[in-house]
Amino acid sequence: MAVRGNPVKQKLASGGTTYGTMIFEFLSPGLPQMSVNAGAEFLFYDMEHSGFGVSDMKSQCAACRGLGIVPLVRPPGKQYQYVARLLDIGAMGFLFQMVESAEEAAELVSWTRYPPRGHRGAIFGGAHDDYHSTKIADTIAQVEARTLNAVLIETEAGLANVDEIMAVDGVDVAHLGHADMSISMGIPGQFNHPKLQGAVDKIAEAAAKHGKAAATLAVDTAWGEDFMERGYRMMSWSYDIALFQSGLGAGIASLKAGD
Repeated sequence: MAVRGNPVKQKLASGGTTYGTMIFEFLSPGLPQMSVNAGAEFLFYDMEHSGFGVSDMKSQCAACRGLGIVPLVRPPGKQYQYVARLLDIGAMGFLFQMVESAEEAAELVSWTRYPPRGHRGAIFGGAHDDYHSTKIADTIAQVEARTLNAVLIETEAGLANVDEIMAVDGVDVAHLGHADMSISMGIPGQFNHPKLQGAVDKIAEAAAKHGKAAATLAVDTAWGEDFMERGYRMMSWSYDIALFQSGLGAGIASLKAGD
């Protein structure tokens, strides 16, 4: 039996645009289904800036199974032990933070691949291959093919090397980290500053040059539409905390206005 594929990776590879959101706070068992109902194709779970643990991620990856939505994870840090465990519990890709060189990107990719192309340790018939004990060679090929590797370009060093980073085999997506990038540039929070806007275009150009995708977190519809016009094709519509607060706040404000 074939391992589940990654429709988000397939869509991006064919030149399409994909939509999802980022998760920092809420891990209801029903979250993947609600996200599918809302039109999301992927979820980026953030373990770097949250209290999420590996067991939490295993439950969420299990809840995504059979729904067609793709669970992707920003690990707590850039260490093999995190990548290996998250792959084995069912994560279908990563958002690696503060990637600054092609050499670093290549090492991160190697952790997602089995020898001789990489360093991933082996377990088969577990969560990552839906508990099917199939031909090992087939499983290796299928899980490597489906793993999506996105790198966060969020420092001036990463921006300077973005062309070389996107040339690395196995790097699929360049994701702008707009907040950290603005801090790295000495213009914290000035997202319309010419330096930051130049980074937006440089990332998109590097991704397109190498047949890869550029990604962003859209803080509002104007932001998202602007980035899509500039070539960004992996779009996270806001994140769970902001979506909850904005929706709740708007409703309460509307009720108060009617008093």
